[in-house]
Amino acid sequence: MPKEVVPETERRRRKPTKGGVVLSERLIVETAMRLLQQHGKEGLSVRRLGVALGADPSSLYRYFRSADDLTLAIADALIGRAMRGWKATGDWRTDLRDLGLRIHSAYLAHPQAAVLTASRVSGRANEIDADESILGVLRSAGLPDPEAVRIYHAFIDQTLAFAALDAAGLALPHSARAADEAVWQATYARLPATTHPNIATTAPLLIARMNDSAYPTALEMLLDNAAATLVRARRADPGA
Repeated sequence: MPKEVVPETERRRRKPTKGGVVLSERLIVETAMRLLQQHGKEGLSVRRLGVALGADPSSLYRYFRSADDLTLAIADALIGRAMRGWKATGDWRTDLRDLGLRIHSAYLAHPQAAVLTASRVSGRANEIDADESILGVLRSAGLPDPEAVRIYHAFIDQTLAFAALDAAGLALPHSARAADEAVWQATYARLPATTHPNIATTAPLLIARMNDSAYPTALEMLLDNAAATLVRARRADPGA
């Protein structure tokens, strides 16, 4: 049976580690994110984390039940960074756009951590607060609850899917990323119209767009759909 993880106020070390720091959940998570940034997921281990913190690796289990528990804490920390300082303006479209771009940007700032965590559901405080805020924006716009949940589902999955996709590209070695980006100019732009008329015709446009994230465009498409849904809902129930 795994050990019970007690509240941080009850498990904080009274003495600094040999590295001169006092362990805390926040410090462990921030150090883990730094190791991921420097070495990728293969470089993150309890042993390496203990060395970076100047602490016995076994002491980390007073804060996290397992390495997977730490992964969920990292996921929640990314969401917390995205939501830091966010305030609703009262304009649902502006607010939803801002939330999406904030989450996407927070993940791209830590691509290795994003690749590791974008598919996870932590059930932790920051994630719950973000979900509450997104649903609040949609419901306050006047969307019926089934439509609010439908759009919430598409919104959060779309945001995290693009975050994972774009972060995976950023996490590649520089040489591999540069080679991928060059393919549009080196290969697609040279395809003849006789065999690939559609690519040949649109090649300049493809080159201009395809190395940038499509998330802002996809987000606007989702917002357009939400706006159309809201119009239909108001027509169906003018008194709502």
